[in-house]
Amino acid sequence: DIVIIDDLSNSSLIVLDGIKNILKKTIPFFKIDLKNKKDLRDFFKKNIDIKGVIHFAASKSVGESVLKPLEYYENNLTSLINLLQLLPYNGNDFPFIFSSSCTVYGQAESLPIMENAPIKPAQSPYGNTKQIGEEILLDLSKSKENLKVVSLRYFNPIGAHPSLQIGELPIGKPQNLVPFITQTAAGLHNKLSVFGNDYPTKDGTCIRDYIHIVDLAKAHAKGLNYLINKKNKNNFEVFNLGSGTGNSVMEVIKTFEKVSGKPLNYQFSKRRKGDIVSAFASTFKANKILGWKTTLSLEDALSSAWRWQKKNSKI
Repeated sequence: DIVIIDDLSNSSLIVLDGIKNILKKTIPFFKIDLKNKKDLRDFFKKNIDIKGVIHFAASKSVGESVLKPLEYYENNLTSLINLLQLLPYNGNDFPFIFSSSCTVYGQAESLPIMENAPIKPAQSPYGNTKQIGEEILLDLSKSKENLKVVSLRYFNPIGAHPSLQIGELPIGKPQNLVPFITQTAAGLHNKLSVFGNDYPTKDGTCIRDYIHIVDLAKAHAKGLNYLINKKNKNNFEVFNLGSGTGNSVMEVIKTFEKVSGKPLNYQFSKRRKGDIVSAFASTFKANKILGWKTTLSLEDALSSAWRWQKKNSKI
């Protein structure tokens, strides 16, 4: 059984309808800002049987975090600390899944990136909040033997659920590539800006590892099962979640044009602060230990994102 907490700062209650339609049941929802300790404490007093957490609540735009660093530190770290202080550990093993990010690696020395790669100085406040978040969880897991943490380092999640009941629905101007692509194709923006075409890559644009959101979601279930059933004594573990393949921004654009049949109006602009050149995952550890691997392609993800956009734009 699941309950959802969200402050709706970057989401909508409409999502609950989509979830209900998929699952054929209603999931209890509580509108709570995790930075509000009183409201969060009241929630746990009324829900004393919570036995595990998947913690997604964070602002997540690299570019925006450079412009609004204090907002990112306050939101991403205060919410995590409040949650950890108020969790009902109750003496039993308590599984905790943390949404981390490949940004913790900075610009990696070698590719694909493995979980034991050196953690470089963060290239953005957002990336730093994820580094600090992992450090907090590691330290706490050492002091609380029953806290069992899996930190999932996402690469670049994209796409929508195949039912088109739920998908990426940013409030205001998108801060990520794919929703900006789909909104531009739908006529909501005149042009798509490609930040930098002078990187040392095959076409001059940044390379990232794009993973279908459905594959990513399934990894969380695998992570929970692993924590519930694990036998070893390591209370804190990290796993990369990516496709294992790097695609440039231009490759994503061209693939979208292919699957959608829509030509994109794009222009090159200057590099964005905080962006690294290239990042894609080694998924060997997640494949072996969690028994998880991706099954959906870049084409699948972009096709679902476009169908989701058309539904929401009534195209």
